[in-house]
Amino acid sequence: MIGEKDMRGFNGWFMLIALTAVVLGAVWQLVEAVKAESFWMVGLWIVVLIVSGVCYAGLSVVNPNEAKVVQLAGVYKGTIKQQGFWWVNPLTTRRKLSLRVRNFESGHLKVNDHDGNPVEIAAVVVWRIVETFEALFNVNDYEHFVHVQSEAAVRILATSYPYDAHQEGQLSLRQSVGEISDRLRHEVQERLAKAGIEVIEARISHLAYAAEIAGATRWRRSAGRSWSIWTTSARQRWSAT
Repeated sequence: MIGEKDMRGFNGWFMLIALTAVVLGAVWQLVEAVKAESFWMVGLWIVVLIVSGVCYAGLSVVNPNEAKVVQLAGVYKGTIKQQGFWWVNPLTTRRKLSLRVRNFESGHLKVNDHDGNPVEIAAVVVWRIVETFEALFNVNDYEHFVHVQSEAAVRILATSYPYDAHQEGQLSLRQSVGEISDRLRHEVQERLAKAGIEVIEARISHLAYAAEIAGATRWRRSAGRSWSIWTTSARQRWSAT
């Protein structure tokens, strides 16, 4: 199975100096050939100048936390991850990839929890590319892939647990923050591994009952408080008599 291959180019500064020396020498020789009216030498040094100009295109800079994926005629040749100034075959194409840590926050998704109650949930996923070949060639658009698969994992997680625990020891979305975050990270990582992406952290950033039952929940809580106040007041009056 094809995977990422580490690649190192030639020292870019050495090649820059060498190419510049070749160009200056070729220009001097071209002038001498014109003076000598040696047309075949003129043609030769013009070719040298053209080839040298093409070779300049092989110079490439790799910044910290960046990678250059190198291809030649559609064939993957390797990935340069070491920062610096490099020279590679000028006929290759080099695609830049950021290896920096990034984060994605999903929108507020409306799903039913394990008990069938509609809830609104959102999550933050912190991720980075660790395998450049898979990120570029296993999926069509790795950033879009992160977004879609993260939201899919959040939906599945929300349907697997209740909003609130109904018995001791039961995991719930609202109360079991650490366990739910670990489970979410595992779910997202499983989906993104094929794209060469490492999930550093995943956690719920928003959790609430959906609007249609939030009002009913508040009414029940208000009614419960009113009943508690009324019963307390009644007991006090009964005790006073």
